[in-house]
Amino acid sequence: MKTSVNNLVRDNIKNIQPYASARNEFTESTSEMLFLDANENPFENGVNRYPDPQQEAVKEKLSKIKNIATENILLGNGSDEVLDLIYRVFCEPNKDNSIILPPTYGMYKVLANINGVKVKEVQLTKGFQPKTQTILLAANQKSKILFLCSPNNPTGNSFSSVQVEKLIKQFQGIVVIDEAYIDFSEQESWMSRLEDFPNLIITQTLSKAYGMAGIRLGICYASKEIINVLNSIKPPYNVNELTQQKALERLNKIDEVQDEIQQIKKQKKILLKELKQVGFIEKVFPSDANFLLIKVDNATERYLQLIEKGIVVRNRTNQPLCKNCLRISIGTEKENILLVNVLKQLNK
Repeated sequence: MKTSVNNLVRDNIKNIQPYASARNEFTESTSEMLFLDANENPFENGVNRYPDPQQEAVKEKLSKIKNIATENILLGNGSDEVLDLIYRVFCEPNKDNSIILPPTYGMYKVLANINGVKVKEVQLTKGFQPKTQTILLAANQKSKILFLCSPNNPTGNSFSSVQVEKLIKQFQGIVVIDEAYIDFSEQESWMSRLEDFPNLIITQTLSKAYGMAGIRLGICYASKEIINVLNSIKPPYNVNELTQQKALERLNKIDEVQDEIQQIKKQKKILLKELKQVGFIEKVFPSDANFLLIKVDNATERYLQLIEKGIVVRNRTNQPLCKNCLRISIGTEKENILLVNVLKQLNK
């Protein structure tokens, strides 16, 4: 990449003076300290104090698990906040554009619209891979962010590492690789290449493999330079105390997380085999995620039939390249058996 990251940052963001919260001004903490600086309620109940604005304990744990420095980590209120911050740092409203590759995660476009950023769409190939040359030709001087979701949602497949590397090297803006489902993939995370590519941002989450969708904790891995800029505009207490506590509890049980990942991958193989025996299922697409995209005879009809049986899946038929497709999350063994039995009943 020839353009420096600093040149991509909006001018008003470069000069911004971050809000200095009470907990940012005074970070030393001991049980003997008397805190009268932040206008908090003094009666202890576990959450009467503001949370750590930099979530240092969570970052330290992630640093050890992921083998990456804490200065390369930013945490957000879900990945959506992280993505929103990225838009705010790099895209000038009503001037710049981002590039997305449908079918993909819908919030990239929603957040672009919220921030007044034009979206250029370059559809994936029929095999759900990036059209690398078409993407590069679609980009112009105002193209500031390229979103690559790998493993992709809703298709489940991973992108070719050769094509991804070519895009990172040749796209003259920020490349965001959304790795929400990377823990289920056989492919290696792009985190190991962060030092090679200054324009690369990796986003991950505790919502999927870690089973913590309810606490809303998104993770951003990037160069120290990018993290510093993102930190300068994030809300001071964007990750609440309860979220930080629950995240630490889960991260301290990493063996349990890995066991659940293996169970999900095992169940996916079993479900894949069973789904291929259902007559109205025309295709089950390859998946590196914790879900399967299937093509059926009539997605809307089958979706409604499953609803009547008390089973909720996702109807993706209106997404590009996904006509008559349903997306099915991998459940427990009991849930998957129930799903298969219902599908076989509908097949009669």
